[in-house]
Amino acid sequence: MPAEQPPKLKRQRQHDLYRRALETMPGGTDSNFRAWGDDTVYIDRGQGGRIWDMDGNEYIDLRMGYGPVILGHGDARVDDYVNERMRRGVSFSLTSEDEIEAMELLKQLTGWVGKARMTVSGTEATMHAMRVARAYTGRNKIVKFEGQYHGVHDYALVSVTPNDMAELGDSDNPVGLAWGRGIPEAVTRTIIPARYNEMAVLRRIFERDGADIAAIIVEPVLGNAQGIMPRPGFHEEMRGLTKEFGALLIFDEVKTGFRFARGGAAEYFGVTPDLATYAKAMGNGYPVAAFGGTDDVMSVLPDKVSHGGTYAGNRVAAAAAVATLRLLRDTEALASIHAVGRAVQAGLSEVINEAGLPYTFTGHPSMFGIMFTEKAPTEYRDWANSDHDLYDAVAVGMHARGAMPEPDSREPWFFCEAHAHEDIVDRVVTAFSDSLDVVLDERAKDGKHADQAHVGLGKEIG
Repeated sequence: MPAEQPPKLKRQRQHDLYRRALETMPGGTDSNFRAWGDDTVYIDRGQGGRIWDMDGNEYIDLRMGYGPVILGHGDARVDDYVNERMRRGVSFSLTSEDEIEAMELLKQLTGWVGKARMTVSGTEATMHAMRVARAYTGRNKIVKFEGQYHGVHDYALVSVTPNDMAELGDSDNPVGLAWGRGIPEAVTRTIIPARYNEMAVLRRIFERDGADIAAIIVEPVLGNAQGIMPRPGFHEEMRGLTKEFGALLIFDEVKTGFRFARGGAAEYFGVTPDLATYAKAMGNGYPVAAFGGTDDVMSVLPDKVSHGGTYAGNRVAAAAAVATLRLLRDTEALASIHAVGRAVQAGLSEVINEAGLPYTFTGHPSMFGIMFTEKAPTEYRDWANSDHDLYDAVAVGMHARGAMPEPDSREPWFFCEAHAHEDIVDRVVTAFSDSLDVVLDERAKDGKHADQAHVGLGKEIG
């Protein structure tokens, strides 16, 4: 029997809002990543692990705002605390006790951070961490990995998301590819792109330019390619290489921090960096971020490095961080999140195996992707060889079935504590299964990829 098509989503109110927003906002949104053309979603509200758009369509939220909402939308434990604290005033450009406690909690949970400061966004956090690394070492260049996203400042937008891997240059000598116009070439030249999980390439870079490399900045997992994991020993070898050449190691934990473990990816992988950046999960969706490092590295502040921000450490953000980090410290929220992620993976495995498709789960149960591929991916260039068109079509089809992953195969699925209490596993797996059936039926009718859709042994890679 042909796969059943879902009912169409109600869209009239959102279409009206889209046309209205285009009059004042480029793309009709405040972020390029939210601009989906006629399918742009305009949100009304969220509660727990679910959201409702302006036409009343309900979805299980698998985006969670790109990861910040670690506990659930509208979590009263956080919101009530923030509301009580904010009534004392929000912005003073003076330091509150909330800020001190927030950074004490960050230090306590990570176990290695000596000093930390708050910012408003992950972009600011990575920008300041890179500046601190340059100041501490007296060097100019930063190594980053292809496909990794570290925010939208000029120094971060190099070799981030091309579709054509040829644009990244020779595999043994990657080139710096600016993402979008408006980035000075001189800035781009201070960033050296490398290939994730490719230690030989990284060593050649250091042997060539090591005398002027201040730091490596790395997402501990390749979050912008569904969370590709490091191969065994990669972080340890990278840690050793930076020490050998007198450079610093910066963990960009904006996505992984307080999600993989209470101490983030540094705890999960057992590797201690010199600097790290945090945001997203540390405030359950409130706009809060921070950067921190060892006492020695952070000693360049406050006298030698410029850092400030009118809204850095504002009462709302600091209170949200205090409430959220206390809950992650004192409850089993993370264990619940990890359990629901594993349960969803188990259900998806049954579906994909039955369809006879090769695949791999990338990332961690709290933040994972599904990559349709014969080869276990180890770097961003492997994403190009996966069937990301299949994934994107399935993700779009899931929206009409009441579950919303990001409709772009680069972005992982995110889970929150509320998902564990809302019995969402069967609904998510069913939405995925029904959408996959329709996409494969359509491919078979088109005569494309028929062998892949109907022949072969389904297996998980890796």
